[in-house]
Amino acid sequence: MKVLVNTPIWSYALRSQNKAYQAEIDALVSLIRDQRALLIGSIRQEILSGYSDLQKFETIKEKLSYFENTPILDSDYELAAAFSNQCRKKGIQGSHTDFLICAVAHREKVPIFTADQDFHHYRKVIPIELYKG
Repeated sequence: MKVLVNTPIWSYALRSQNKAYQAEIDALVSLIRDQRALLIGSIRQEILSGYSDLQKFETIKEKLSYFENTPILDSDYELAAAFSNQCRKKGIQGSHTDFLICAVAHREKVPIFTADQDFHHYRKVIPIELYKG
């Protein structure tokens, strides 16, 4: 099964030296090794936006170039808006990117691997699955 990997997990693997994130890093390495890690363009953008040093930016861009972007369809944007509206109706706020991630994962029928606790709230309202690593 493929897994849509969210920005915080990539950040742990690419930036953090903190051993507290080792389980997440190991899980990502395993997904990559098994060619199960999915990436979408907005997550690629978020990852790369964290590097003002041009050399580091280019290094990370090169590493990420091995991952093809999972396509985002027009219907994903519409579903993301519907998910946002459903959550907002229940008092749960989220970013447009978060709901786009949810929409793509829902369409692709894959879990989301994230450390962002907001997704646990979304899951109470919309049909997404979270990867437990």
